[in-house]
Amino acid sequence: MSLRKQARTLVVQMLYQIDLNPDISAGEVRRMIDEHGRNKTTRAFAWQLFSGVMEYKPQLDEQIVRVAENWSLKRMAVTDRNILRLGAYELLHTDTPSPVVIDEAVELAREFGSAQSSQFVNGILDKLLHQPTAPEQTTEEQPAPAPPEKQEPEAPAKDEMAPRAPSPYRKSKNPWST
Repeated sequence: MSLRKQARTLVVQMLYQIDLNPDISAGEVRRMIDEHGRNKTTRAFAWQLFSGVMEYKPQLDEQIVRVAENWSLKRMAVTDRNILRLGAYELLHTDTPSPVVIDEAVELAREFGSAQSSQFVNGILDKLLHQPTAPEQTTEEQPAPAPPEKQEPEAPAKDEMAPRAPSPYRKSKNPWST
């Protein structure tokens, strides 16, 4: 088993722990990663992934729910939900190639989930990867502006897929990135 695969397995286990026991502190998670990580590289990568998922968790959950038609996070199996969080974090916030991310997530779903988990995780991450960006209009497709006397000020459209501002707390203030 590769070091990165070992780290991802450890991260899914820690995310599962946090999901079921939200009172676990960052220090306790760090200690468990240090205790179960096989070497320094595995532990460092696992902590990087774990703290990244925890920092961006609200955004990741929002993205997952957006592409998971008719599924809320509460309806998803705990293991599937956390594998999706890890996969979404890697797809959206790391430079790991998307085929690698999806393949690793599917393998984790096969190992930890139910018989349908791998298909579910694959489908959600694929939709997340291929979700449409803001449509770009060419000058030919843009509607003609209304005459100045009838033009009303418009509220700027909220682009739900636009990149978000960085987390309101920087890494130094993030309890998961000690």
